[in-house]
Parts: sequence; structure tokens; C-alpha cells
Amino acid sequence: MADPPRSEIFPSSRLDNDAGALFVLQSKGEWWHAGFHLTTAIVGPTILTLPYAFRGLGWWLGFVCLTTMGLVTFYAYYLMSKVLDHCEKSGRRHIRFRELAADVLGSGWMFYVVIFIQTAINAGIGIGAILLAGQCLEIMYSSLFPQGTLKLYEFIAIVTAVMVVLSQLPSFHSLRHINCVSLLLSLGYTFLVVAACINLGLSTHAPKREYSLEPSDSGRVFSAFTSISIIAAIFGNGILPEIQATLAPPATGKMLKGLLLCYSVIFFTFYSAAISGYWVFGNSSSSNILKNLMPDQGPTLAPIVVIGLAVIFVLLQLFAIGLVYSQVAYEIMEKKSADTTKGMFSRRNLVPRLILRTLYMAFCGFMAAMLPFFGDINAVVGAIGFIPLDFVLPMLLYNMTYKPTKKSFTYWINMTIMVVFTCAGLMGAFSSVRKLVLDANKFKLFSSDVVD
Repeated sequence: MADPPRSEIFPSSRLDNDAGALFVLQSKGEWWHAGFHLTTAIVGPTILTLPYAFRGLGWWLGFVCLTTMGLVTFYAYYLMSKVLDHCEKSGRRHIRFRELAADVLGSGWMFYVVIFIQTAINAGIGIGAILLAGQCLEIMYSSLFPQGTLKLYEFIAIVTAVMVVLSQLPSFHSLRHINCVSLLLSLGYTFLVVAACINLGLSTHAPKREYSLEPSDSGRVFSAFTSISIIAAIFGNGILPEIQATLAPPATGKMLKGLLLCYSVIFFTFYSAAISGYWVFGNSSSSNILKNLMPDQGPTLAPIVVIGLAVIFVLLQLFAIGLVYSQVAYEIMEKKSADTTKGMFSRRNLVPRLILRTLYMAFCGFMAAMLPFFGDINAVVGAIGFIPLDFVLPMLLYNMTYKPTKKSFTYWINMTIMVVFTCAGLMGAFSSVRKLVLDANKFKLFSSDVVD
């Protein structure tokens, strides 16, 4: 096995004067903390979209795609962790995705490509988390006060204010307890939704089920690639190097344990949500299975207590997700604004942190209120962001680092994954843009009606 290139563009001594590393990406965590962070980054309310993804694929292709995406992402994250471990053993510990890519690939432009894609993903998820949390509050409010006059953007403002307060937690490592609770919340609302779906499916009030796909060949193709993009985005995280950076060195072997913890939760939540939701609602599955359980017309299809608890659990986890995906922005800001010769909580560092993080959250909240059709935009971001970072780049980094021979199985499996998912990403981006164009006439700024 060949050694990776010995570049000194990111020497380990740089961390002593790096405020982003010292204050935000503190390396103090254990492997289970990494598991909590990974689970929060991957297992979110988007899993309630899986029955909708199955709707565009059908039973057998849905199972194949879900399983394939799970295996490929686990493999990809494991390879990236090995590359990070190898660099650390060579005296070049990387704590940021962009630095790892620029070092291993040896091309300055890759630094900017990765930072652009990663920033787009993180900002997109931050905006989406605030929007979805605002929707959750609106659902609870409308249930308690059917004639209430509050609008969606007002709930988004409330969520943003809470996020501003929570954003002052200084480091990624300080989120470990919040992310542990987030893991439990994901299990909680999955159990509630799955139980509600099974109960409905076995009752006399079960809806009529139809599992047919689009009637036209072109419609089936577009729906299939849109569904593949949805599943890929659900499995993506794009911040694995930053999560591994929170581990106390040496990090070798710890990330694998964290991945196993995370994927144990994924196995339970993803399959149970996809199977139960699609089994009950078939090709009438909504982009959020809670909408099926709470139809606009008629009574709810599950006990209101169950739905209420699920919505509360989702709301609480969205705060954790928003915090996790904000860490890259915070470390970029802190690297430029903080002074490492002063304490983390000194006035010199506390005031800029308070101002910059408040402005960042205010920006995300404003965008969420202005663009309640952000789901369509996010689908495009997922296709052009998550797939390159999580399905293509890890294999490229591994091949460049370890240089497996072109006759080896590892080389060809990596090349196959890169080619297949590059094509899938391009088709997914095209399908997502197509849906964006088709829904364009529904878009209204600061509307209370979210485009599905």
C-alpha cells in the first residue's frame, strides 16, 4: 500500500493558531459522541419522506435503492475515515473537508469547489430546518386554535429566535448531549409514526392501497431519478471530516465505531418508516407521511396524542440538526474573527461570536420565511451537493491516497461507484430542476402555504 503524498500545506502546528480548530472543532470527544453527531446529521425528519421515495420506485426497486445507498454511504464514510486516519499518522491531521480534498488531490481549485458545495449544503439544511420547525409550530397552533391568525413566517421568527440562543453553544463538542437526545428523538417519532401506520393499516378505516407507478415511461424515469436523489440526500451528511475532528486524537478506529452506532439507528428507522408508510398509503404517499396521517379534509387517521408527540419530537430534533450543520459556518467565521491568545469566553471573542452567529441565524430565518418553497430548491442542492461529497469524492480520495492497483477489486468498485453516482447525480439534478420549473407558478414569497 503506497503512502499518501507528503504535503505540508496543512502542517499540524497550524492548529495552535487556528481559532476555528481551538474554539469550534475541539478534539475532545469519544467514539460514541461521533456516533451521536453522525446520527443527528443523517437520521432526521427527512426519513418521513421515504414512503414518497418508494412511490416513485415501487417495492422491489425501492428496497434495492435504499439498501444500495446505505451500503455505499457506509463504505464511503469508512473510506474517508481511513484517509483521514492515514493523513493523521503521516503528521497531517485534517479537521476540515476542504483541507483534506485540497491536500490529497493536490489542486487548489478543489479547495474552493468543496467549500462552495459544503457551504451550500449546510446553509440549505439550516434554512430547511428552520422552515420545517416553523411548520411544526404552525401545525400545533392550528390544532389548538383553528381560527388563529398567526402566519407561518411568524412561527419561523420564533424558531429563529430560539436558534440564535442555542447557536451560542461554543463548540461542536458541546453539542454531544443535545445530539444524544436527538438520537432518542429520532427513534421516538419513528416508533410513533410506524405504530400509527401499522394500526391504521390493520384497521377497518385503512385507505385503499395502490402501488402502481407512473403510466408513461418518461414519467416513471423522472420519478425514479427524483426518488433516487431523495434517498441519496437523506443518507448524505457532507461534514464527516468535521465530525471526526471532534474526536480526541488519535482518532484511528473510533470513527468506525461511531458509524456502526449511527447505521444501527439508520437500519431501524429508515426501513420501518419506508415500509410502514408505503404499505398503508401506496402511491398516495405524501412527501411527509405525517401529512397523510393528518389529511386536510376529514378527521386525523391516528390518535391526536400520537401525532402531537411525533410533531413535538420532530420539532425538537430540528433544533439539533440546525445546530450541527451550522458548525462549518461557525468555524469559518471564528477562524477569521477570533483571537487564539484570548480565552474562548473573553470579551474579545465573545462579542464577535454573538454578533456573527446571530446574523447567520437571522439570515437563515429570513430565507426560510421568504422561500417557503425551499424544498424544491433543496432537492437541487441535494443532487449537486450530497452526491459529489458523499458518493464520489470519498472513493476518489481513497484511490488517490492509497493508490490501489488498477487490477484490484477495490479500485474497480470505487471507480464503478463514482461513475454510477455521477450519472445518477446528473439525472437527479435534471429531475429536480424540472420539478422546480413545474412548481414555479405556485411559488409566493412569505406565503403560509408550503409547496410540497
